[in-house]
Amino acid sequence: MLDIIQIPVLKDNYIYLLHDSASDETAVVDPAEANPVLRILAEKNWTLNYIFNTHHHWDHVGGNLLLKERTGCGVIASSYDQNRIPGIDQAVSEGDMLRLGDEVIEVINTPGHTLGHIVYFCRQQHALFCGDTLFSLGCGRLFEGTPEQMWHSLQKIRALPDETKIYCAHEYTENNARFALSVDPDNIALKRYNETIHRLRAQNKSTIPTTLAQEKACNPFLRPESAAIRQILNMPENKNVDVFARLRQMKDHF
Repeated sequence: MLDIIQIPVLKDNYIYLLHDSASDETAVVDPAEANPVLRILAEKNWTLNYIFNTHHHWDHVGGNLLLKERTGCGVIASSYDQNRIPGIDQAVSEGDMLRLGDEVIEVINTPGHTLGHIVYFCRQQHALFCGDTLFSLGCGRLFEGTPEQMWHSLQKIRALPDETKIYCAHEYTENNARFALSVDPDNIALKRYNETIHRLRAQNKSTIPTTLAQEKACNPFLRPESAAIRQILNMPENKNVDVFARLRQMKDHF
């Protein structure tokens, strides 16, 4: 089993440290900054072996080079981003398998937010490190990809086991909930989750990880088939991807 430590940085980013105690191997996912990671490594007396980047944006790769310089770790990232992510040692893409101790980590391509976006799925741990593809009650903006690409990417995530824990890279849940309720106001599961979110944030606690089951019940971007959402959008017969595209457009201007 992996020990997973969530490190809040910047305004609303999360970095994740993954440690396998049997092998004493450690990886970090999307280090926006190096120093908070170095502090915890020192406290735990862990040695950093790998950086796993999901995509090229600065608030996910900003700590790469300093961490590599200080620890000698290897940087793993998408083959699409070989010229956009600093310090890459191993380029990966869909179907590649990584190991951290006994944990097998599957690489899944999820273009949409960026064209080179990938996610890391730890099947034994039931943990998905999904960067900016999926958020609790939201999904990433389409900075480079198309609605069709993003919807295809989200369908890959939606097909994972319901118990999968979703470790996304930002604390956006409270704002996402406001939008979700605007397009799905009668969703009982969403209303209950919104109460939990308010309680957690009032105590300055993280809403992450969420679970895939929770997101499938509450996240409008995973639910374009919903008759209730389609009624609100006046899109009763449209394709799922068209409903998704409309939701994403609405969220951009919410």
